[in-house]
Amino acid sequence: MNDTPGWASPGSAPSDGQDTTVPRPAAPADDAGSAPKWSTDQPPAGQWSPPSASGTGPAPQRPAPGWGGPAQGRGPGYGGGPGPGYGWGPPPAAKPGVIPLRPLGVGEILDGAVSTLRAHWRTVLGVTLAVAVVSQIAEILIQRYLLPEPVALDPDATPSETLRQAADSMQQSLVSLVPSLVLTVIGTLFTTSILTVVISRSVLGRPVTLSEAWRESRPRLPQLLGLTLLLLLMSTAVMTIGVLPGILLGSVAGAALTVLGGCAGLAVVIWLMVRFNLASPALMLERRGVMPSLRRSAKLVGGAWWRTFGILLLTLVLTFLVTLVLAVPFGIVAAAVDGGGLEGLMSGTGADLGWPFLIITGIGTVVATTITYPISAGVTVLLYVDQRIRREALDLELARAAGVPGYGPEQSGPSPSGS
Repeated sequence: MNDTPGWASPGSAPSDGQDTTVPRPAAPADDAGSAPKWSTDQPPAGQWSPPSASGTGPAPQRPAPGWGGPAQGRGPGYGGGPGPGYGWGPPPAAKPGVIPLRPLGVGEILDGAVSTLRAHWRTVLGVTLAVAVVSQIAEILIQRYLLPEPVALDPDATPSETLRQAADSMQQSLVSLVPSLVLTVIGTLFTTSILTVVISRSVLGRPVTLSEAWRESRPRLPQLLGLTLLLLLMSTAVMTIGVLPGILLGSVAGAALTVLGGCAGLAVVIWLMVRFNLASPALMLERRGVMPSLRRSAKLVGGAWWRTFGILLLTLVLTFLVTLVLAVPFGIVAAAVDGGGLEGLMSGTGADLGWPFLIITGIGTVVATTITYPISAGVTVLLYVDQRIRREALDLELARAAGVPGYGPEQSGPSPSGS
């Protein structure tokens, strides 16, 4: 099946190979068998006008455009469904929820994610705010009590000692990232599972509460955890393979090889993450296992990798800018309130930052996460829906599930799922 279905209306263009100079066919002969007689006064070519209602009879009714009625299962988007006539242009797609049921553009995907946040703000902000607050409190406590003090570099040390200190500082930084990574994974599990259900309902225009979303998504949490851990292990293994030869070589050439291997590994990780980006919606909505969800994502993204990558990159840039706008003011206020203030922050002397700094910056992080994460999750789920519309005509199934007139009887169950 073609990725992009055609939307041209009937009669809008001649068929392939048709000679447009061929005259119109003659009218049938009269009862006497003689050929029809055309008047010598004919309107100019290409200037046909419809009959006026002021003539001798009523104006003929304009037939509804389309390729069949609802009885053929096409619905109003393809034939004579309810509503006013659409002329010869493409009929508008059904829109029971936050997106029109047709292949989506980039702007429509982003708008659908934001519209979901507006339409279900109580449910969406409820889960993201709760997860962000719990994660940030745990991260603040870990930073304050469990992580060691940063390694201070000695400016008078020998080159070998400076290199050792830099290695120790990098190792300590990597260790300090582990708690944040674990908290991020746990928070992502809960928010992804619940938001996927919320967004799938918003596509159909159906309301959903937080308890309903949690009840529907809870059985899929173990599989979603397995999928998340598998993707993390896959990325770690690729990066390790890329940088390990240079590290083992241990010279200037080894350092250069490490940089090249790291860049190559990063490129492979990006390719894999885009290819498997739709695995979590497939796992949640189609009730698939971990490996079938990965294969499903690879199939949906296949042939559209660059488009998917571009949309995800644009979403990442937008959420990063929103995070800066929301979090940077909190960081400035925190630096002004705590420690040496702005002078210590700007001079790089490293003021002794305590509880006020951690609390204020934590509030900024919570605000930014609460706003940006639903948008990122919404883009991922709507990308999944868009690819299934393009490849599998999911729009017809969604319209039937939403109860749109002219698309057949309403189906029960979550419509974006393949079950």
